[in-house]
Amino acid sequence: MAITMLHADYNNPQHASDLIMLLNAYALDPMGGGEALNESVQKNLVSALAKRHDALTILCYVDGQPAGLINCFEGFSTFKCMPLINIHDCGVLAKFRGLGLSQKMFAKVEEVAVEKGCCKLTLEVLQGNTIAQNAYQKLGFAGYELTPETGHALFWEKKLL
Repeated sequence: MAITMLHADYNNPQHASDLIMLLNAYALDPMGGGEALNESVQKNLVSALAKRHDALTILCYVDGQPAGLINCFEGFSTFKCMPLINIHDCGVLAKFRGLGLSQKMFAKVEEVAVEKGCCKLTLEVLQGNTIAQNAYQKLGFAGYELTPETGHALFWEKKLL
């Protein structure tokens, strides 16, 4: 079994097609919301990502077949005055789970983050996604808190569209 990981080239039609297929599979999963990406997103996402200088996608292939992806965005820590990488999406197709692909993809993201001089990796995880939480803890991630008295950070949103 050959496992290959690469930085997606948003201008490569095969990478673009694989990215959309993999992200749509993740979106269809209950932990991705259980609904397919809408047609507009499927049509426009890759070209929108190509215009961003802060986007990074790692694609994972098993024996040449697309198996998983991680989408990331570079951010900035004002407290450290250094860049950071936020892992926005992580998904592995069901038939390829259990092969350690997410660990390999996370290692690749960490390698890129170190090369960029990033101070940390961040991500969000659903409270009910204990499988992902356990995997992330094994990779060294933990809930964020300044002090025990102030408690853990919470991820909130205000929808505009």
